[in-house]
Amino acid sequence: MTTATDPSLWLRSFHPQPSRPVQLVCFPHAGGSASFYFPVSAELSAVADVVTLQYPGRQDRRTETSPADLHELADLVHGALRGVVGNRPTVFFGHSMGATLAFEVTRRFEAEGTSPALLVASGRRAPSCARPEQVHRLDDEAVVAELTALAGTDTAVLGDEEILRMVLPAIRSDYQAIETYRCPPDVTVTAPVHVLTGDADPKTTLEEARAWERHTTGAFDLEVHPGGHFFLTSRAPQILAWLRDRLTALS
Repeated sequence: MTTATDPSLWLRSFHPQPSRPVQLVCFPHAGGSASFYFPVSAELSAVADVVTLQYPGRQDRRTETSPADLHELADLVHGALRGVVGNRPTVFFGHSMGATLAFEVTRRFEAEGTSPALLVASGRRAPSCARPEQVHRLDDEAVVAELTALAGTDTAVLGDEEILRMVLPAIRSDYQAIETYRCPPDVTVTAPVHVLTGDADPKTTLEEARAWERHTTGAFDLEVHPGGHFFLTSRAPQILAWLRDRLTALS
């Protein structure tokens, strides 16, 4: 019998490497699924054990309800990762909503006395930089238009009405979770934070990306790439090379 935080529900290992001395945990974006990071796993499994989160409400978890509160989601993810994080150096990599979620999960681990070796926050403004966004309140057509504009969801999914009908509730829950999330500016983690941002991202200004610095007492770096919200797709070779170097150094 599985529980709500059973790792088998939440974690996907496309190229398992349990003997690697370092681990990478990937946090998908709003509306995203574990398979988004399949290319990352394929490329980096030579140097790390790559694990990707699968949120409820999508792919093999499509019959489940996805939490519409980011703190609730963070509690569940923290529970699922409890037996996975802490035995070896671990890097958290989150994109968009996944970056904020990784930050909140890091807070929960640090409250228990452990921490990832590095938190990589990609394509997301700092936790305390809130905007009055209400995509989760829009009708289905407007939500699809938002996803299309950001180019973050497989166009095959957006064009298939049956699949879209199945995943829209999870997408809407993700948007509600991140759009209603609030964080005071003085909340920090001790883990070093490396921020990746696109210079034309409509969701994150350079100032909002730089504001991540006030949320860590550890080292901070900001790396600006050409591109929009999903710059990491076009910049994958450069970002993967950088990740490979960091993971190798940690091992």
